[in-house]
Amino acid sequence: MRRGRPKDVLILTDEERRRLESLAHRSRSAPHVARRARIILMCADGTDNTVVAHRLHATPGTVSKWRRRFVRERLEGLYDEPRPGAQRTITDEQIEAVVTRTLETTPRGATHWSTRSMAKAVGLNRMAINRIWRSFGLQPHRTETFKLSNDPLLVEKVRDIVGLYLNPPTHAAVFCVDEKPQIQALDRMQPLLPMQPGQVERRTHDYKRHGTTTLFAALNAQTCDVITQFHQRHRSAQFREFLDLIDAHVPRALDVHIIMDNYSTHKTALIRNWFAKRPRFHVHFTPTYGSWLSLVERWFAELTNKRLLRGAFKSVPQLKAAIQEFIDAHQADPKPFVWTKSADEILASIGRFAERTTQGHTAQHVSRTTVTGH
Repeated sequence: MRRGRPKDVLILTDEERRRLESLAHRSRSAPHVARRARIILMCADGTDNTVVAHRLHATPGTVSKWRRRFVRERLEGLYDEPRPGAQRTITDEQIEAVVTRTLETTPRGATHWSTRSMAKAVGLNRMAINRIWRSFGLQPHRTETFKLSNDPLLVEKVRDIVGLYLNPPTHAAVFCVDEKPQIQALDRMQPLLPMQPGQVERRTHDYKRHGTTTLFAALNAQTCDVITQFHQRHRSAQFREFLDLIDAHVPRALDVHIIMDNYSTHKTALIRNWFAKRPRFHVHFTPTYGSWLSLVERWFAELTNKRLLRGAFKSVPQLKAAIQEFIDAHQADPKPFVWTKSADEILASIGRFAERTTQGHTAQHVSRTTVTGH
């Protein structure tokens, strides 16, 4: 009777079995390593190679290969050996030159580098430039805006407003108040083409104006309920009417803390006199260029993104009806915005950004001075 090649003797230590069990069943194991670990475990239990191959949907040759590899190299044999690959063609000096040129210069007649313009300037292909930029997190085609507050009372105002969010006063209501002015009733010049399978919604880029409206809103920072009122204008007289609405809406037993920005309408003599006659109202102004501290701005963003941005309105009443529909849906199930950062964290973040901005401006100034020779 003809006999095949004798099998390699496979005996596991307790530590090897523990490691193999972990590799075979751990969710973070690479699939190919987990499969090899299961092969070794089944072989160590005395299962025939053909049976192992059938149960794990592998070939008998694959089972024999990893069995022999394990007997020879133990656990290290389960991992793939590093492959040589091609030699590097781009030196560290060339990579440094690309990064430095990207950060410190601009191409002639342009504001920023593209992969093609940089490739032409340094003598590399654009795919190499793309890989270098990705490795260093460089995106010359992108730009963002920023605005640092120059309010001398920035620290005090941040601590005051964040304190109202994180530790709201008892027997009081905290409202973030603002207006969204000049909301335009825009109608597209041609009908919208609705979404279909394989086709996104489409609309024309041009539009026809049908008037505007202004929405005043007061967002309860704790419950996310909103008090709203429409006006055609947004002067102090209209703002006083809206304050009257808030006053009538909030129970008399509660104090009212109003968080609002530094818009001139909020600081006229008419408004100051209104607050002076109502001692239960306490005003908290956001820092200059710091209206992002007011939660009602987040609610306005929801209104814009979910109802206005893609809407088409043939008249101001139709626009108001759409906004009111959004308000009613929000009021039916309000989800409070949860403020998570402390005042110290916010101020530290502003400080770090200001420092980076100052350093970047100084470095840019020094670079330009060096180039011009002045």
